[in-house]
Amino acid sequence: MQLGVNRPPDEIRGFSVAAGIVGLRRAMALCWMSMSAFGRSLAVSGAIWLVGPGLGVVPRAMEGVRNLAARQRELALRWSGVEIPGPPGPLPPVPEGASGAAARYRWIMSDPQTRREWVWVLVDPLAGAFFAFFPLALILSGVWGVFLAFFGVPLSVEWDGLWYQFIPIEGQATAVLAGVLGVLQLPLALWSAPRAVRRHALYTRSMLAPSESEMMASRIQHLATTRSDAVDTQMAEIRRIERDLHDGAQARLVAMGMTLDAAEHLLETNPEAVRALLIEARESSSKALEELRNLVRGIHPPVLADRGLADAVRALAMVCPVNTEVQVDLPGRPEMPVESAAYFAISEILTNVAKHSGADRAWIDIRYDRGMLRITVTDDGHGGADVSRGSGLRGIERRLATFDGVLAVNSPVNGPTMVTMELPCVLPSPKTTSS
Repeated sequence: MQLGVNRPPDEIRGFSVAAGIVGLRRAMALCWMSMSAFGRSLAVSGAIWLVGPGLGVVPRAMEGVRNLAARQRELALRWSGVEIPGPPGPLPPVPEGASGAAARYRWIMSDPQTRREWVWVLVDPLAGAFFAFFPLALILSGVWGVFLAFFGVPLSVEWDGLWYQFIPIEGQATAVLAGVLGVLQLPLALWSAPRAVRRHALYTRSMLAPSESEMMASRIQHLATTRSDAVDTQMAEIRRIERDLHDGAQARLVAMGMTLDAAEHLLETNPEAVRALLIEARESSSKALEELRNLVRGIHPPVLADRGLADAVRALAMVCPVNTEVQVDLPGRPEMPVESAAYFAISEILTNVAKHSGADRAWIDIRYDRGMLRITVTDDGHGGADVSRGSGLRGIERRLATFDGVLAVNSPVNGPTMVTMELPCVLPSPKTTSS
């Protein structure tokens, strides 16, 4: 199967009047969008040759083209199951100090995706309209044939001859034959409508989809960015561990060493003072051990290593100030790096819920479906969470991007808030606990 092209919908593999009517409506919508593409092509062409405003008009016109192309991608996937990859990146930056039609044309041609969208918006009013209008043309032709069956003879006399496709209307017999042919075209139009819509989607994909080299370049850039983020995150984690060790356990161990040294000097002269110093040293060692345990839990919690993601998340829910329910459906354990990323992402989200949401309840749903670990955290708080404004959510997004994971936040004002995370992974080992 071709990459990005899913199995055709059921209405394309069979025939029904309802599917045909739906297909005709969709074909009419695509025809209208082809007319919109014609308007966009005029806007871009006019902006290229416009005298006065300079290069800045062209990006605004191309932004409208990109929005129209995004709408076509959405309809192709929803109506025909054809996935068209989006642009690898935003519009290229406008060069400063450039003016004239040549500079505007070079700006469009400098970026492969912008060039492709410009060519598409020029071609679509013809090629796209042809695919979309074909079933509608059959309907109009069929209705015209039925009309000629009743009124074709007098019209032929009045117009001094009349043809319907390859049939000359010379009498009632040929008029009836035109009517029969017109009637036969009506079910043909219903049959062809969903297929024409899918053909239009395939044509749109051939015009708009990035090439393999562009997709590879975008993939390499994404990997370079996520690798850089992962390195920065790792270095920040190392600095945090160093700081915690220096300010916590290391300081207590140094103090404990000084206390034992003082006890050694007082051992012969003041045994009671030595006893007090030993008690103090024991307390310092207990606190240092506790801090080391907390530090280890911050690096990789023992419950996560021993029991897996399900029990580790349940342990998080038990200590969360917000009443949290956990549902887990995992047929096995994810790989350790993915498991750790998911755990700390959930931990960060629960921390945000407790600190900022004002929620009374939260729900965590973890499941595995077709190579994807899907995690949903929902709360009944006041909402308003925004990835662009929250450093915690941005950190989670960067953590997941290292594994090609994605983060989606739906948090309207007044709530509820739903945070969805998806991580591609495999489950190599059977689960160790019940869900």
